[in-house]
Amino acid sequence: MMLYPSAPEAAKRFLTFINASPTPFHAIQNAAVRLEAAGFKKVREIDHWEEHIEPRGKYYFTRNQSSLLAFTIPPNWKPGTGVSIVATHVDSPNLRVRPVSKKSSVGYLQVGVETYGGGIWHSWFDRDLSLAGRVIVAHQDGSFQSRLIKLDRPLLRIPTLAIHLDRDLDRSFTFNHETEFVPIVGLVENQLNTETRKSSNYLASSIQENHHLALLSILANELSVAPEEIHDFELHLYDTQPSVLGGINNEFIFSPRLDNMFSSFCAVEALASHVEDPSFHDLNGNVNCIALFNHEEIGSQSTTGAQSSLIPLLLERLSPPPSLHSQSIARSFLVSADMGHAVHPNFTSKHEDNHQPQINGGMVVKTNAKQRYASDAISAFLFKKLVERKGGKVQEFEVRNDMPCGSTVGPMLSKIGVRTVDVGNAMLSMHSIRETGGSRDVQHAIDAFGSLFEGFAELDQSLLVD
Repeated sequence: MMLYPSAPEAAKRFLTFINASPTPFHAIQNAAVRLEAAGFKKVREIDHWEEHIEPRGKYYFTRNQSSLLAFTIPPNWKPGTGVSIVATHVDSPNLRVRPVSKKSSVGYLQVGVETYGGGIWHSWFDRDLSLAGRVIVAHQDGSFQSRLIKLDRPLLRIPTLAIHLDRDLDRSFTFNHETEFVPIVGLVENQLNTETRKSSNYLASSIQENHHLALLSILANELSVAPEEIHDFELHLYDTQPSVLGGINNEFIFSPRLDNMFSSFCAVEALASHVEDPSFHDLNGNVNCIALFNHEEIGSQSTTGAQSSLIPLLLERLSPPPSLHSQSIARSFLVSADMGHAVHPNFTSKHEDNHQPQINGGMVVKTNAKQRYASDAISAFLFKKLVERKGGKVQEFEVRNDMPCGSTVGPMLSKIGVRTVDVGNAMLSMHSIRETGGSRDVQHAIDAFGSLFEGFAELDQSLLVD
């Protein structure tokens, strides 16, 4: 990071994290590494860990390699204690390799892909793409293992059609997502045409006939296994161009997956930094928690999404009796952290006149009367006071009345009964393959989440509502 000697340190750490996290699987692994370095102990959902938690304890667990909950136990902890939560998501719109991906056309080897989420898909053309994800491999002892993989070289590309062949392209770039959005991975060579293997040679779990042997060989070489030892995979396409700082004063972050690796990194960093502070051992208050979910971009309805059992089960395991469980919910607070829309200099009319968040302008509180965001006056007030404790600033965002409003994990998690506020950091080009955020906003988010962990319980006692 010597390229940016005067850039914010938090932003430089974020670049390292996001460049190492092309998929949710990698993000969860890297989050776990950071937490363990801060002294967190891994527990498993299948175990009776709630019987062994201790005051000042630091714990985390993962589910299906793609979601994570981490929490700390205060010195005065007892069942019924509230939980202060930062909830984010680690998935982003992208392309994913189909279960049967083998395609070819007029001499090109192609890979069948499926769109995931609401991407700005035209931004994926003419980019240097590669593959990352997880692969299930067999061991000689008959066991199997899910291993992460990240191919670091450009491997695929979705080429645009030359304007000479379609003069209308410059006026309106439209394309068929099924037939005109298929990546090329190579050229058909004589030796590749000899992929004639009999299906009877393979078990039902074999995928050898579903994908180009050349592609399986690349994966196998990366993992140091034989192609036949690969039994399944989940592979995502990603842009090999790294995340960088940009702008005259390195005020911008140019990057894929800012929505929502940005908030996820800041949540992990805030909790890890909180427990590394000497005051952690004497700080009473709530259980502090971060939740990194998967599948927000497609509705969160999965075992690892925000509508899953992850947070409800944590609350139940910490405070199992119904009366204490209810007390815990009443004392809890949840910050739903996702990215927000910065006002666009070329499209200012897309924002309501009085709600135009700026990049590097501080945290954005997102409000919607139809409850597409979960913020209300109480939760917004509490969050603003927390930001104020660190000397930060808060911006407001409401969508125009003549435009639909997006949503986050906030409304679905508020159904639990926990007070919830929706916040984020301002960015441009959300859901593009290359997005733009603010380098100073990384520390803004870390400070806001850190203030939640340090002082929410005390602040909550000063507010009379019911």
